[in-house]
Amino acid sequence: MSFHHYCRLEESSVRNLVSSVVMGLSAFVLSAGLAFAEGKVDVSDARLRLLPGDVPAAGYFRLHNGTDEAIKLIGAHTGAYRKVMMHLSMEKDGMAEMHAVPEVDIAPGEDFEFAPSGYHLMFMKRSALLQYGDKVTVILKFADRKDVPVNFKVVSPAAM
Repeated sequence: MSFHHYCRLEESSVRNLVSSVVMGLSAFVLSAGLAFAEGKVDVSDARLRLLPGDVPAAGYFRLHNGTDEAIKLIGAHTGAYRKVMMHLSMEKDGMAEMHAVPEVDIAPGEDFEFAPSGYHLMFMKRSALLQYGDKVTVILKFADRKDVPVNFKVVSPAAM
């Protein structure tokens, strides 16, 4: 076998190998993209109700679980406040109560609303100057899922 013939065989083998790798990676990227598109978590209508002074603020939003499995919201954080907690407001024996909630489960295909007089984020110890109309990035933290950054619009209590 001549040297030139051997080089052509090597060149052909390398081309086949590269082609196989490219096709394999393309299939992986496309399937990962489809899985991501089918497994989307959407957040809408995100508002941060700002009160004067160092009074805690509240965060409200709608969360849609577009995945095919239950998801678990386990917390949130932002640079605008030192502490963010999930709370549930309720009425018991004619008295308003509020309790910290460690996590919220959202079933596949379900919407879950954080709203006044119900579940909400409690923002405590403001660390940034905020005005109505500002946007505050809040990172929603999930168990076994990537964090989701959400822009909350700063609103007055009257806007609620």
